[in-house]
Amino acid sequence: AARCRRDREEQGRARSSACPAPERAPGPTPRHGPCELPPPQPPPPPRPHSARDPSRGPDPGPIPGPARGPANLPLRPRTRRPSRGHDAAQLHPDFGEPLSGAEVRDICRGLRDNAVRLLSLRGCRLCDRDFGRICRALAGATSLAQLNLNLGVVSSPSRIKQLAEALRTNRSIQSLFLHGSPLTDAGLALLNPALALHPALVALDLGDCMLGDEAINLICGLLPPDGAKSGLKELTLSANPGITPKGWSRLAIAVAHSSQVRVLNLDYNPLGDHVAGMLAVAVASSRTLEVLDLEGTGLTNQSAQTLLDMVENYPTALRSLVLAENSISPELQQQICDLLSEGEEEEEVAGGAGDTQEWERGREPAAHQRGSSSWMCPSDPSSQMVLMTSGLGDSLLAETEM
Repeated sequence: AARCRRDREEQGRARSSACPAPERAPGPTPRHGPCELPPPQPPPPPRPHSARDPSRGPDPGPIPGPARGPANLPLRPRTRRPSRGHDAAQLHPDFGEPLSGAEVRDICRGLRDNAVRLLSLRGCRLCDRDFGRICRALAGATSLAQLNLNLGVVSSPSRIKQLAEALRTNRSIQSLFLHGSPLTDAGLALLNPALALHPALVALDLGDCMLGDEAINLICGLLPPDGAKSGLKELTLSANPGITPKGWSRLAIAVAHSSQVRVLNLDYNPLGDHVAGMLAVAVASSRTLEVLDLEGTGLTNQSAQTLLDMVENYPTALRSLVLAENSISPELQQQICDLLSEGEEEEEVAGGAGDTQEWERGREPAAHQRGSSSWMCPSDPSSQMVLMTSGLGDSLLAETEM
């Protein structure tokens, strides 16, 4: 959660201090025309801070989690080589800096060769032409399991259309992160047909995407009723204050009738006690929901008492309920936590944890998958986990300290 808060703070700094586009050296215009980054835009009105940008930790399927770092730092090439097989140097631009042409070519080549399992462009700046090139490459990629475009990479309707076109063809992406993208309801409407028809997508992060009730209607279509078809297992809708209680009630009904959703992150939305009561009914009805994040959602002891009664008197699959940064007494929070812990211990004794362990094995990080690699646009100059694999399939997981 602390890492996620820092991500949200960095996003705010990036909006308030736009990075100037790099100056182009004098010379002849390239044959295909210059690839210019969009000019800096004035910062939008402040939006509420969510505790989550990331997608909560990377893996291939629901794979949450990328890196973070301050905005507007100078570009520092950092060369990292795997143990054997790969000789190409890796250039990792800091948060807010543009991707170089060589990096874009490397990304496209890796996608076409099906050598990339995790691609994170979180917070990177690239021109529309390069974004289109990457989208065309990922359309045919069969190894890519996680795609992280958090913090404004999908910044215009044209980019939304390009991403949607790529998703219509791609069949491998399991987790898609668009946190901090100005999608709005109209943008999600453009993207929704591709999301609804994608055969592998199980994790979706739409936090801080300026969504409203119309978007909720579309999202509910991604949570099909029991047995209708496969649907999302992990959904993040943090920091979308435009959604009204009517929209949240519709989502609660969809969750109650969904046989798929295991993780639901609604933190930093102005839900209040009324919506929390509806969510308690949804949790009691769901057979699969294991994690519910209600941090910073305006709840009081009234909501906590309802949730406590639900946990105490109705058997559910719930294992984690986050209630931090609400007006709830520590005693009530501890009671809920204790009851959830007792239920989990009883299930483990009875052997009921087998299904969850099997599902978690499907969420192993890409570092545990042989023969594939990840490409990240890291943004923390002080500490960054980087995963690369050699041409022989040997993986190297290195943590660099600067």
